[in-house]
Amino acid sequence: MMVGMASEGTRTLKSTTTNIGGPAESDSPAPTGGPSAATRAWTTRLVVVGIVLAALNLRPAITSLGALLEEVRDGLGMSGSVAGLLTSVPPLCFAAFGVMAPRLARRFGPSTVVCAGLLAITAGLLIRPYIGGTAGFLAGSALALMGIAVSNVLMPVIVKRWFPDRVGSMTGLYSMALALGTAAAAAVTVPMTESLGGSWRTGLAVWAGLAAAAVLPWIALVRHRETPAERPSRARETGQARPELRITRSRTAWALAVFFGLQATAAYITMGWMAQIFRDAGVSAGTAGLLLAVTMAMGVPLAFVIPRVATRLPHQGPIVVVLGVCGLAGYAGLYLAPAGGAWAWALLLGVANCAFPLALTMVGMRARTGAGVAQLSAFAQSAGYLISVPGPLLVGVLYQHSGGWGLPIALMAGLMVPQMAMGVIAGRDRTVEDEAAR
Repeated sequence: MMVGMASEGTRTLKSTTTNIGGPAESDSPAPTGGPSAATRAWTTRLVVVGIVLAALNLRPAITSLGALLEEVRDGLGMSGSVAGLLTSVPPLCFAAFGVMAPRLARRFGPSTVVCAGLLAITAGLLIRPYIGGTAGFLAGSALALMGIAVSNVLMPVIVKRWFPDRVGSMTGLYSMALALGTAAAAAVTVPMTESLGGSWRTGLAVWAGLAAAAVLPWIALVRHRETPAERPSRARETGQARPELRITRSRTAWALAVFFGLQATAAYITMGWMAQIFRDAGVSAGTAGLLLAVTMAMGVPLAFVIPRVATRLPHQGPIVVVLGVCGLAGYAGLYLAPAGGAWAWALLLGVANCAFPLALTMVGMRARTGAGVAQLSAFAQSAGYLISVPGPLLVGVLYQHSGGWGLPIALMAGLMVPQMAMGVIAGRDRTVEDEAAR
């Protein structure tokens, strides 16, 4: 699922990507030298284009479905529980398939895996509306999400390898493109569907075209091979190796994992159900999509501001509380006057969803060493995505059995309380190395 960070978050990206490629990588920048200068400049531009296009495609599979969820449910005869399962598929796929990405990158190279991931996104988006039935739709969605999962994990690796001195700025560019793709899919899917004849199948499948366009620069990049002179020596790699921490001994690691999981739960519930909440309150489908787009677009500026503020504070708890209060206010508004104050609630929930860049920032701050950051990041994100799986499904079940949004909204607000508590604990000024050594 993942929004990037500004330069203050560079430590996280540098630490977590260093050992993924390994000495056998096939995706390094070209070697320095006069005759290859023009080729290097062209390849670097191609990498930038590839990063932007890939980032644009890492969320439309989710938010385009959220905008047309009612039509999909009616068209496939889905119950509310099955629709809830559909909104739980993204975090489940991210947890399951994201774990595979580092191993695949060591075997084939990050660029090759990202290219394959984008091909999977293209195929999944193209076939899922037409493959037939709910099971086929779920299978096509899982294929697309598998591609998103591995690409999501490996994009920071690409940034680190090609732009080691510009990790912050390139991650900011990646972040903006990801948020833009997220918001655009939510905003334009409904009107685009109407302009294409009104079929939800066409409205969802059309996003395969954007994914196919993103494949093109990566096909060229996989042909770019690392020369032997560029490969790090085995001795140096061995010298950098450190024994693994017993990360599960750290209370901070567990708090951060739960915080990550609960904020991911809120994010996927929002992407999957918020447009439907507004539509059930009498808001038009097009406006509901725009409201979801506004919520997603809040991540563009705040993904830069929040990490910078967080790194200047010894304790990130106050930021956690502010984001949580915004979330509680937004849920209260959805319960009391979903249509009357719709734009205000969309803005508040957009602010609350920016707990994601804060969580990534705290990963970099709660570990002292590069190896510690890598282990903490893997643990917090893997455990966190697993924690987030039941939330959207439970919302669908509550909605179906209660016949309204009162209980689901109460659940969302209730989950915000432990999210705030775990975030305050995770935000304390300490490191997992110190806790794991006890």
